[in-house]
Amino acid sequence: MTPADPPGPGGGSGPAGGRARVWLIVALGALSAFGPLCLDMYLPALPELPGELNSTSSAAQLTLSACIVGLAVGQLVTGPLSDRLGRRRPLLVGVAIFVLASALCAVTTSMTALIGLRLVQGAAGAAGIVIGRAVIADLFTGKAAAAFFSAVASINGLAPILAPVIGGQVLRVGTWRTVFWVLAGIGVVLLVLSLVIVRESLPPDRRSAGGLRATRTAFAALARDRGYVGCVLAGSLVTAAMFGYISASPFVLQDRFGLSAQWFSACFALNALGIVAATQLGRLLLRRTTSLTLLTVGVLQGLVGAVLLAVTVAAGWGLPMVLAALFVMVSAVGFALPHASAIAMDRHRLIAGSASALLGLTQFALGAVTAPLVGLGDPASGAALAVVALAATGLGTLALLAARPVLGRGPGPDRTVASG
Repeated sequence: MTPADPPGPGGGSGPAGGRARVWLIVALGALSAFGPLCLDMYLPALPELPGELNSTSSAAQLTLSACIVGLAVGQLVTGPLSDRLGRRRPLLVGVAIFVLASALCAVTTSMTALIGLRLVQGAAGAAGIVIGRAVIADLFTGKAAAAFFSAVASINGLAPILAPVIGGQVLRVGTWRTVFWVLAGIGVVLLVLSLVIVRESLPPDRRSAGGLRATRTAFAALARDRGYVGCVLAGSLVTAAMFGYISASPFVLQDRFGLSAQWFSACFALNALGIVAATQLGRLLLRRTTSLTLLTVGVLQGLVGAVLLAVTVAAGWGLPMVLAALFVMVSAVGFALPHASAIAMDRHRLIAGSASALLGLTQFALGAVTAPLVGLGDPASGAALAVVALAATGLGTLALLAARPVLGRGPGPDRTVASG
């Protein structure tokens, strides 16, 4: 069996193997959606939190930042752990903790407690994200891995569409607490899906036995790889612009332009549809081009969208142009993120858990920075969002330019550092 022919439920080849691959895509795509589910589903309810918990808008935005930090730190812990223990056990424990944290969020009466629980919720949900990438790297290489990352990203792209829509509909019959109960229920479904579909992809003879020293060695090897670092930064900075949009969009679209929670959800879904369309187009273009080319397209598209947003806000061109600029900028993630992940993971398949962890840490850490920055001044004006998005995509472009000479030479050598 080759890495491009993964095992799965049902095993074997032919129709059974084909069905197994489809179910694996569905499972990993759903698990990778923890980020959008945690961040997006309660966005329509974000303006309600200060009044409900006797707090401030800044504290309400901290619940978003805490979740992003949790998603980042959780990956840093779970990724190397999965290199030592295998993928399946850390995944199941993480999803189970996510269910518990979501239920506790639903019953808390303190903004401080909610911020802490959101940190735990994000850290637990990170297991699905980081281990999903590692499983793909365990089983696939090259363009096959890039195609699989794109397929998973397509399913993952549905989460930003469905999450705020579900959140908006839940608010019609319940409160922000109901949203967290729904998240707990989704966690239960994902736990069952993990138990049934996701098999162990890292056999014992390929696991690390070096403990903390091996982890340090692995991260040092990753940090020295200019191609890996540049690729990760390029994809993550485009994603960071999207995180800024996620944080600012309720205030820009609802407070400035007066959209209802339902119309906000529809506009949010439009941008997420752009991500799905870009990932599908990227999969088709892989037949004729490379992941490096598609990553470059994504980074430059993100920069163009940010420039258009800055001009639109400065000129006061109104809602249609704001939505157009956001669509260009956000849909660029569909090109940038899957192909940045494919290139980065392909360079270090022997330490896939650690490589996935550092990639995820960078992505969500940068998001944790941009999310509060877009709240500076008057968040409803969109000025802070435009400046932050322009800075992020500009830095992403510079990172890719610095890495292209190394990335153009092809995949980097696998470094067997796990036994360090």
